[in-house]
Amino acid sequence: MMYDQTRAQQPAGQNRTPSERRTPGPEPLLPSSERDKVLQRLRHALNTFADTPRDALAEAESAYDEATAQLVTALAARRDLLRAAWADQDPESQAQSPSEAESEEFRNALRQYREITQRLLQL
Repeated sequence: MMYDQTRAQQPAGQNRTPSERRTPGPEPLLPSSERDKVLQRLRHALNTFADTPRDALAEAESAYDEATAQLVTALAARRDLLRAAWADQDPESQAQSPSEAESEEFRNALRQYREITQRLLQL
């Protein structure tokens, strides 16, 4: 178990409530197997550069193209899931007063849009 300085500085007997516990970071956009394949190709390009620079560059470019294509596909799929959460709602009833459950779905979708957009802007 690792040392947690924040927890160590809390007064004795004071436990965090479940809402104060750390949540895991955002889930990766690409599955680890796909990321690993692209990284392996990139490493291969780096390792063969001295012997075959042009081939290594072509392989690195291909790995880049594959990564960007997979990312675009993953982002489009994520958008489709988010849209499905709110777009199927009746716009007429929403314009007046959405139910509490619908409002929560909207808040959740908005939060997810914000998070994914901020992650993209940090690339």
